[in-house]
Amino acid sequence: MDVIGDLMARDRRSDRLALRVDGPGRTYTYHDLITTSYKAGNVLRYLGVRKGGHVAIEPTLLPEPILTFLGAAQLGATTAFDPQFEARATVVDVERESEFEALPPGQKLAVFGGPPTNSTTTHWEQEVWSENPAVHPEIVGPDDPALVADREYTHGDLLGAAERVVSDFDLDEDDTVAVRASLSHPGTAVAGILAPLLAGGTIRVPDGGDSVETALLVSEQGTESNALTPDEVLDD
Repeated sequence: MDVIGDLMARDRRSDRLALRVDGPGRTYTYHDLITTSYKAGNVLRYLGVRKGGHVAIEPTLLPEPILTFLGAAQLGATTAFDPQFEARATVVDVERESEFEALPPGQKLAVFGGPPTNSTTTHWEQEVWSENPAVHPEIVGPDDPALVADREYTHGDLLGAAERVVSDFDLDEDDTVAVRASLSHPGTAVAGILAPLLAGGTIRVPDGGDSVETALLVSEQGTESNALTPDEVLDD
């Protein structure tokens, strides 16, 4: 696979579990995840995001930030898991809406987790639910940037690192990758989101400190035998 959008191909949709977030008890099959990523991308287009643009996302381990990242990548836009990053669209939890109501002209705000207070703020869930799940027409290449943090990472950088994680931990569609590290680390997006999707396995966000049986744990501490820290994922 050359770009992140390849992970979201229509023929990969199935009833297998793709994402499980234990705290709120939410699950997405591959059919749900892929279809909703199309819708998330279309909401970003509605907010003015185009290829080469930026999307700033609160790095919360919930379905909405993950789906927004996958939708942005299909548009050829670059994600910053940092809501303070200057971007065409900023996506945060509804509880933080008031912090971002004074965005500069041309920047749009969307919130998830409930309806916004301000009529000019986009309600993520409502707009995504109502969107048509059409595949995005953008042509995206491996050298296009997909993520920015300490530096820009291209689709090729991220998928190459994800392939190494899959190989090193021998991941396949029967495996689950648990994620405890923040999405603000690029390595978390690689090992915790892209690697399990590449393998056809399951992303799991455990609730608090609950013990989980998993093929790989992406953790900032990295003390368990099967753990990987975000800093170990990407080559400088």
